[in-house]
Parts: sequence; structure tokens; C-alpha cells
Amino acid sequence: MMRNKNKRREVLKMLSLGSAAGLFSATPFTAKAKQPEIPDYKKGLPPVKIKNVKAIATAPDGINLVVVKIETTEPGLYGLGCATFTQRAVAVVSAINGYMNEFCVGKDVDNIEDMWNSFYVSSYWRNGPVLNNAISGLDQALWDIKGKRANMPVYQLLGGKSRFAVDCYAHADGPNPGAVTEKVQELMSKGFRHIRIQMGGYGAVGSAQKAPDFKTAGFGYGNDNYMNENAYLKSVPKLFEAVRKACGDEVELLHDIHERVQPMNAINMIKQLEDYHPFFIEDPFSPENMEWFKQLRASTTVPIAMGELFNNINEFKMPMVWQWFDFIRVHVSQIGGITPAMKIARLGEWFNVRTAFHGPGDVSPVGHSAHAHLDLPIWNFGIQESVNFSEKLQTIFSGCPTMKDGYMYVNEVPGLGVDVNEKEAAKYPIGTKSNWQVRRNDGTIIRP
Repeated sequence: MMRNKNKRREVLKMLSLGSAAGLFSATPFTAKAKQPEIPDYKKGLPPVKIKNVKAIATAPDGINLVVVKIETTEPGLYGLGCATFTQRAVAVVSAINGYMNEFCVGKDVDNIEDMWNSFYVSSYWRNGPVLNNAISGLDQALWDIKGKRANMPVYQLLGGKSRFAVDCYAHADGPNPGAVTEKVQELMSKGFRHIRIQMGGYGAVGSAQKAPDFKTAGFGYGNDNYMNENAYLKSVPKLFEAVRKACGDEVELLHDIHERVQPMNAINMIKQLEDYHPFFIEDPFSPENMEWFKQLRASTTVPIAMGELFNNINEFKMPMVWQWFDFIRVHVSQIGGITPAMKIARLGEWFNVRTAFHGPGDVSPVGHSAHAHLDLPIWNFGIQESVNFSEKLQTIFSGCPTMKDGYMYVNEVPGLGVDVNEKEAAKYPIGTKSNWQVRRNDGTIIRP
């Protein structure tokens, strides 16, 4: 009986609801429900394709610089990336104009990871500096476009700022310890806290008082340089002693061996520098002598930076796992751009290895900007090599990073923040000459 009463109640309830619905539907003043607006962030961006890829080559200061420009199907939208391999610039230009353009046209600008890997394997044989620099230009230009599309600086897309600016080291060199000391004091007055000290060229090249025997014998080539390894090894501890005595312990001192001495000699010299507590010693061994790092690490507590000549991100893997060095000395265009550089930096965080990206004069302003956009977000940032842009260079590249009190700052604009004046760049054609031949007294070539 109770069950029947419940059923009757349900039927009456349904009938009453139906009547009410009918009344409301018949009312002419019923307002249609307003659909909520979709916020812009949910709409996404329309697809954009690559329309053209080309190399822009220029040498305003006598240093070959190569930049990749990617033009897109969206009017006015393009990206720039550094592809500078100054010693073989013509080969990189050929790779970009002869292969990359054909490969990229019609592809989506947003798929950076896929584009990087597909071009990387497209030649089958891979992993050389020419190909890597071409890919770097492509990669950085795609990140530049992505930042412009997102209306953000690239560093925001990589995680946002971990620091307010990028701490940098400057270069102090001279013919003797006194001249180097004066330069260090000058840089300290400009706000630099980290300074690399060298006498002469790398390995004290150019400081020898007499001509080497290979020159007297007419061996080698006219513009070959000479390095006296023993004189260099004796001079570096004296240089550190003189600078520390005059400038105190607050300034951080760095030095670059540039792989130019025998491994055991490098180890013994670095041990002598412990009392002067260097910030780091760079490139003690060539990439062909990596196994010596085990002996070096067991012999001294001086921090080590390594990796400028590496061509593949995998070359960093086991040395970081074994903690053979303390600073990732990456040449960003040499290992393929922002995408692989971020992977190396993130790996280093797990092993307490910090970054020290290579930033010499033979990197374009676009490349230097890419360094800073990498340096700002990564937690395990160590130091960045500083740079000064000539007035001539800045007539070609606008929006260059700026230096103040030893810090590098980027433009707070979408993308990498650097643009190029192609007509101005064309006034300074690149060349094909390079001179890295350094010899011992008997004429033997010293690597690199």
C-alpha cells in the first residue's frame, strides 16, 4: 500500500513540473541564457608556417658572424638565431641556404623539439660544428618567434627569472703581471666581481722574447704562432700571486688554459694555484684527453670549467655524473642552440654543476641575447662571459643586451629582443681566413 502511495506522489510531482515548464515556455518575456565568453588564453593561437629561411652573414669588426632569419606566413613575423661558426662561416651559410630552407618551408613554427630532431637526423651523418651551428640558428629563431607569438621574452617561456640580471666576468690581459693588475683594478671600478686574467694570448702566446727554432728553420707558415709551454706554466702562479696581492681576496679570478699544455703539466700548475682560490680554471685538457679529469679531480680542489669544444650534449653526460668539473662551459651554437643547452643545464642541476656559457666576440648579438635568456631562468647558473658591442656592430644589430655594474640585461620585449638591419650587414662581407696554428719550439702543432 505504501509503495502505491509513493508512486502516486512521484506521478503528481512530474505532472506539476511539466505544467510549470509549459507555463514558462509560453511566456513571451523569457530571456535566453547568455553564453560565457571564452578567455583569450583558451582560444589558442592560429597556426603559422615557415615561408622562408636564409642566412645573414656579416663581419663589421673583422669577425665572421652568421644569423638565421626565419620568415613566416604571418605578415611581419620573423625570428633570428645565431649560427656563427666564425672559422667556417661560408660552410654554415651554405648549409642554411642550400639545405635548411628547403627542409623547413611549410612546416609549423611551433614544434621546435620536432624541428630540431628532424633536421638533426636529416643528413644521417651528424654531430659536427657546421651542422650544429646551422641548427642553432634555426632553433634560436624559432624560440624568438615563439616569444613574439606569446608576447613574452624568451626567458619567461623557459621558466621566468631566477635572478634580477646575469652576473658576468670580464677579461684582463697584458704583457706582464703589472699591466694585468692595472686592468683588473680598472674592471673592478666598473663593478665587475669576476675577472679572467691572462698574459698575452692563450698560453702566453706572443710573449716570447726570441724567435722559435721552427721559424729560424723556415718550417711551418708565416703567420704561425709560438708557445713556450714551460715559460707559460711558470708565469701563471706568479700572475695570480701579483693580482691577489694588489687587488685582495674579494674579486673572483679566472684563467683559461685553452687545452694547450700536457695533461700532467696542467694538473701540477693548477695545484700551485690553490692558495689563490680561483673561481675556476677553464679547459685544462683537450676533448681527446677526458680521462685525465679523474686524476685532476683527485689531485686538487680548484674548480674546473670544461666543454667549449664539445659538439654533442652527450659529451657532458658522464663527466657531470662523475662530477669531473664544476662549470658547464658550453658554446651554445656549437651544441645546437637553446633547446639542447637547456637540457644540459637541467642535467647539471642534478649533479651540482653550474653553467658558464661561452660568450666570446665571435658570437653575434643574437647569440649573446640567447645566452642571457638561458641564464636568467636556470637555477644552477654560475657565471656568464661578458661582451662589449662596438658602435659599428650596433648599427647592424639593434636591441643588443646591455652591461651595467658587471651584470648583463636583456630587453624586456617579446622574443630574444635583437633585430638586424640587413642592408647595413651586407656592407661587411665575411671572409675565409682563420689562424689557430700554434706550435712548439720544434714546430709541432699544439691543439686546439
